[in-house]
Amino acid sequence: MRALVYHGPARRAWEEVPDPEITDEGDAIVRVDATTICGTDLRILAGDVPEVRPGRILGHEAVGTIDQVGGGVHRLSPGDRVLVSCISGCGTCEFCREGRYGQCTGGGGWVLGHRIDGTQAGYVRVPYADTSTYRIPEGFPDEEILMLADILPTGYEVGVLAGGVRPGDVVAVVGAGPVGLSAITCARLFSPSHVVAIDLFDTRLKEAGEFGADVTVNDSVDDPVAVIRDLTGRVGADVAIEAAGTPATFELAVKLARPGGRIANIGVHGKPATLHLEEQWTRDITITTGLVDASSTPTLMRLVTTGQIAAGRFVTHRFTMGAFGDAYDVFGDVASGALKVVLSRDGNEDQ
Repeated sequence: MRALVYHGPARRAWEEVPDPEITDEGDAIVRVDATTICGTDLRILAGDVPEVRPGRILGHEAVGTIDQVGGGVHRLSPGDRVLVSCISGCGTCEFCREGRYGQCTGGGGWVLGHRIDGTQAGYVRVPYADTSTYRIPEGFPDEEILMLADILPTGYEVGVLAGGVRPGDVVAVVGAGPVGLSAITCARLFSPSHVVAIDLFDTRLKEAGEFGADVTVNDSVDDPVAVIRDLTGRVGADVAIEAAGTPATFELAVKLARPGGRIANIGVHGKPATLHLEEQWTRDITITTGLVDASSTPTLMRLVTTGQIAAGRFVTHRFTMGAFGDAYDVFGDVASGALKVVLSRDGNEDQ
């Protein structure tokens, strides 16, 4: 089969690799019908995730069809159409039993495209398949369901739930990329009074308005701290969600929160960020960090399949899998206007 292989910082190639094989009785081999590129993949290519070694097949999101299952797989059969989650869970360790699959100590967590080969390929081996895939209801397009593999549960769990968004809150989202837009979408489920989107690019701020932001701020032009203070009677945001992963955006999120406020960090950070405790120690703030668990995937799938979340709107560009080079170039260029790109099987991936 062919796959997108990481060869070190800034080096990737779509090349021929061996087909995956079942190595544990809980494995399934999934034919990848649609996959996508994540901002984390860009972080890997930038060298910000050094534990990803050269030779690794990238990708941790897919919709596909079960091709083979191991002897220990009980709820899946060849031919089943499934969502492959970005998080694998053994289902039995202490953290999995708490629903914290991202912290799995039984060999799961974020493994696909990280510690084992991932989904940007013709086929992928999925460990703990019974607890790491989700059957897809009939009649829903691959690209809509694909948004449930990572960005929607990440925005919901690590941003909105961790930030404790409540009715009437003022929520500031720093970074209006796909995960920031997911946080905006999911925050609206809790009836905040205002959602404020902050970004450096007007194209993304326009999208943020369409995804539900009440106020948008280009912080290369306006001071978001002043905007939030004017909006809240100089108090500050109840919840600030950091969704960009840079030192500057984290430090801004902390500044935006009111005394007693909550700061939820979603962004993948490759460099240290400063927490000014000399300024913050008296303010009763709460800062949360986290890797998505994907425990909310069944709930979000119901919201998508009943039309309460319009997941398809995240998809802006479509490619066949053979066009991974073009897809990465488009996704990595903010000026392209890309939110999520979808790469679909064209029938030649088995050759």
